[in-house]
Amino acid sequence: MALDQSFVGRTYPPTAPYEVGREKIREFAEAIGDANPAYTDPEAAKELGHPDVIAPPTFVFAITFKAAGEVVQDPQLGLDYSRVVHGDQKFAYTRPVRAGDRLSVTSTIEAIKSLAGNDILDIRGEVHDESGEHVVTAWTKLVARAAEEG
Repeated sequence: MALDQSFVGRTYPPTAPYEVGREKIREFAEAIGDANPAYTDPEAAKELGHPDVIAPPTFVFAITFKAAGEVVQDPQLGLDYSRVVHGDQKFAYTRPVRAGDRLSVTSTIEAIKSLAGNDILDIRGEVHDESGEHVVTAWTKLVARAAEEG
């Protein structure tokens, strides 16, 4: 059954703040194989004009995807998460994520489409720091595969 179009534009409350730690950034950079010293060395980051180490661009995915979980678990939306695959991801940064940031995400359903029996859900996550400064916008595309006939 197709998802309800009336959910387009629905915004969910901001998440509790997530505190970005140096060690989490280091672990993430190591996991993706990126040895950029700005991710692990505060002095290298300061030479680039940052107050502390910064996170690789895809680091924020863990925060925004968790926030999108509130959308997909909304019982009124009726999404069958067992059929969902991650379709796409995009980021638009105002500034890098830094160690010490306390980030909150506000998720909004931007679009719901049906294509070949599959439901496609576009979620925009607006990430702000604790002072309200915009840090990054993340777009997550989820595809709920059609149920097999049978």
